[in-house]
Amino acid sequence: MSRGHGMRKRAGRLQQSDMVALDSEMLTEAGELFNKVKAYAKPSGGEWCLPDPNDALRHPPQEHPRLQAMKRSLNAVKNQLSDKDLEVWHQHTNSTNRAEEALESGELNTVHLCEAPGAFISALNHYIKTSEHTRYCDWSWAANTLNPYHEANGGNTTIADDRLIANTLPWWFFGSDNTGNIMSQKHLLELQGFVGNMHRVDVVTADGSFDCQENPDEQEALVAPLHYCEATAALLLLSPGGSLVLKMFTLYEHSSVCLLYLLNCCFRSVNVFKPATSKAGNSEVYIVCLHYESKTVVRSLLSKLIRNYGPRLAESEALFPNSFIPSSFLEQHEQVCTYFHMLQVETIKENLRLFEGMSDDQRQRLDYIRDYAAQEYLQRFQVSHLPRTRWLSRNTVNPACCSVSAGRPLGQKKQMGSFNERRALKSLSWRQRLERCCHATWVTTHSTEAFGTDCVLQGPLTDCHTTSWYIVVGEALSVIKNSPFCDGDLLNQLNEALVQTAEGSGLIWDHVPPCNSCQVGCCASILSEVALLSNLTTSSLHRGSKTQSQCLVFGSGSVWGVSEDQVGDMVLKFSEQPSFPGINHLTLHDGEPLYQQELLRCVLFSLQNLNTGDSFLLPLLSAVTRVTAGIIFSLHLSFRSVTFRCPPPSHAVGTVLVCVGFCPEAAATLLPLLIDLHCRMVQLASGKDLGGQSSGCQKQVLQFVPMEELLRGGLTAFLLSMNSEIVRQKLHLIIQS
Repeated sequence: MSRGHGMRKRAGRLQQSDMVALDSEMLTEAGELFNKVKAYAKPSGGEWCLPDPNDALRHPPQEHPRLQAMKRSLNAVKNQLSDKDLEVWHQHTNSTNRAEEALESGELNTVHLCEAPGAFISALNHYIKTSEHTRYCDWSWAANTLNPYHEANGGNTTIADDRLIANTLPWWFFGSDNTGNIMSQKHLLELQGFVGNMHRVDVVTADGSFDCQENPDEQEALVAPLHYCEATAALLLLSPGGSLVLKMFTLYEHSSVCLLYLLNCCFRSVNVFKPATSKAGNSEVYIVCLHYESKTVVRSLLSKLIRNYGPRLAESEALFPNSFIPSSFLEQHEQVCTYFHMLQVETIKENLRLFEGMSDDQRQRLDYIRDYAAQEYLQRFQVSHLPRTRWLSRNTVNPACCSVSAGRPLGQKKQMGSFNERRALKSLSWRQRLERCCHATWVTTHSTEAFGTDCVLQGPLTDCHTTSWYIVVGEALSVIKNSPFCDGDLLNQLNEALVQTAEGSGLIWDHVPPCNSCQVGCCASILSEVALLSNLTTSSLHRGSKTQSQCLVFGSGSVWGVSEDQVGDMVLKFSEQPSFPGINHLTLHDGEPLYQQELLRCVLFSLQNLNTGDSFLLPLLSAVTRVTAGIIFSLHLSFRSVTFRCPPPSHAVGTVLVCVGFCPEAAATLLPLLIDLHCRMVQLASGKDLGGQSSGCQKQVLQFVPMEELLRGGLTAFLLSMNSEIVRQKLHLIIQS
């Protein structure tokens, strides 16, 4: 919405008198931004037809000399950008980008693949709800993407921006493994079932890619298997007459030649289109395929594609041998590639020239063209304001969800510096890289006090609907690469530090000594603070009468440095702290299934044995997983305040969670749910499924509180603060060691 407002503002500045200043050359240049499209024209004799499926995926890929020459030519021009600072270059190309500012009534069913953060859905919603031609359109949609909440999904492939996803979760499909990986054969077949309630599928969009900035010359080849999976999924899902929009990049490799030929055989019309608002200097193009002939045309080949479906589809074996692709198609394909090669090379060369210095006349000329392009965009596509009440995420599903993900970092990896500088940085040790990152000063500074006193969850939370809770089971987590409850850059730094130090020195976390220069948490001060808060709580509950409370402390008295069993009017009861089975120096997180099971056991013991107003202290490793976040959310529902202390007291294992003011009535509704959860964890740990049979693969509980609940209110901010301190402290100790 903000971008649209800026476009209207810029377009509005272009007065009629200014139009005189735009000569015909500039008007033509601006108009051409909207005409960057090339169409394939099928020969009338039926020459373009699918080969025998038995000949598919049997032959090695072959290079096409003229296309490879274009690839080398383009890469040679791109290589001139290797010494350019990425942020400075993007600012420059924004300033030279001319377009920087810039369905019929009835039933429409759409499926959106690799859709995060949700641009196709948002744009389609805007068009349907503002266009007079679609006023009575009954639109249903479903979407797939790598799950931004799945902890094992990597940061270079997963879009963390969940501002649309978090508010429209019922429409997103992540599969039985909860990853959202469209390159899984099982996921593809499950997705077909997920959209089975649609009478027909009219449109499929596929917006998939991943970070190729470390090897930009081979982007097309690297992303090719994903494009094949997206195309296969579209051919499986689409109904006769349906349309496909597939994002691709350069089209020089044999894999792209085969894929474009396949699409031309399956659709009546195939166009390669570069939107006006897509930066002219990048390789992004969209393959727009209209009127699907039907699955009967491609049924046998589609079956073979599904049997071979996966991350290596058509990677080592070509879809079709070169001899099966008509020369008439290759000629048209080369013309398409030549056209977009010319556009991209000319843009990069112009940007390089202007990067060295731009005159006032050149800058004014670009400003005029951008103004006109913005005006042309608004007029050509009749863009109008969409009231917030008609936004997709207008909180109609869950009123408490309107502020989901607001104010938290989106965790995207931001490329800094030039390509040459990033490549040089990669050759350094993790310590040297950490010293140059934005967190360096914060991580290396010694702690002068325990953090957490000002970070409090006030409870008990009363407006929670536990009847909507459900258990999500998926493949066991081997590592934590991603979390909505932790800064992504910090998490990456910790993972790299743990791997590198373990490989280099055999470092084991249990053997990392404390930092003598850091001020650790004081046991006496924590217990005294809890006793004071507990006394105030019980006094208010019992109308001023002096009632003795207790504090359940996980960990022995020797660990806590306490010789007495009472602090003021508060009685201390010690219990064995959660153990760390299976935790090794490479995980060091709360994703280990047995650790989660043990942590939940401690919480259950507390909720079953505490009385009104009581407190408890619980050490924990971190709270980056949805399961641990859900456990803390349960404590938020059951106690008047939840806070933490980091660094923890000496000898205490993990950061200390401080829960004060127990509310038995609130906890009573949770206990049956948490007991069932614990039983499910125990069952999964034994390798059995719900029927008592061996599951064949290690699975674990991934979530039991809906994400809409975990992401709302103050919980996310609390977890971000706590996890940041935990990760900082771990990095600090590794550096000091």
